[in-house]
Amino acid sequence: MPTNVGYEYIEAEKKYLQAKTPQEKLLYLQEMLRGVPKHKGTESLQKQLKQKLSKLKAQLEDKRKKTGTSKYVLKREGAARICIVGTTNSGKSTLLTKLTNARPIIAEYEFTTKTPEQGIIDYKGIKLQVIEIPAIVKDFYHKENGPELLAIIRDSDMIILTFKNEEERKMLFEELYINNIELPTLYYYNEEVNKLRELVWQRIGLIHVFTKMPGKKPSYPPIALEKSSNVKNLAEVVHKDFIKNLKYAKVWGKSAKHEGQSVGLNHKLMDGDIIEFHTK
Repeated sequence: MPTNVGYEYIEAEKKYLQAKTPQEKLLYLQEMLRGVPKHKGTESLQKQLKQKLSKLKAQLEDKRKKTGTSKYVLKREGAARICIVGTTNSGKSTLLTKLTNARPIIAEYEFTTKTPEQGIIDYKGIKLQVIEIPAIVKDFYHKENGPELLAIIRDSDMIILTFKNEEERKMLFEELYINNIELPTLYYYNEEVNKLRELVWQRIGLIHVFTKMPGKKPSYPPIALEKSSNVKNLAEVVHKDFIKNLKYAKVWGKSAKHEGQSVGLNHKLMDGDIIEFHTK
């Protein structure tokens, strides 16, 4: 038995060893992980438990796919996916309405959102998919549609958390933790919409750049790239032949030493740059 663990962990471990179904084993593994004190001395134990959880969830997910029981199939749209994750009546639907073109049902009674609601943020021409997840509760994986909804969150690029108090915030973090979901996260504090869109863009880890033809204005809409991208990465998105036929590129914007700087494939780009390709 591991040292330095509490009563909650010990009891959960006993139930885990006696469990007969994968679902029961999963439930008690999560209770064990929840009961482990979070400090450097238990890092190895936490890692082992999370690996067991991942393996067991993968087995259950494969079984679900084979039997066709997965309920939600949400196609990815835009440059990134953002999930609004929160407790009941914490402002999830209101936030979705503020950020996007979606019009979900908003009411004062609890658990208004029954299924994932979708909308699109238009950030300076870049489309970002936003999905509101039905209210999270404790032991969410074991609730109806819990695994499918958690899979949607896990497949996203960042999370916006909504909650009414510190207790709810801790519960949300615990549910994400025991379900191996570690993503860039923003708290929603009723910020003005444009400010929140800027915060989302900063946290999502993307840049937007424009291409242009010689003698022409920059093309619209811009192209979304990872923050570490260079001219070669952009060329691969625009047209594969650009790489082998490129003589040089000209850049205007934050990454350029001067306007219209001539650069090569390895030149690192920055948010808002304008790039003009010159080929052989």
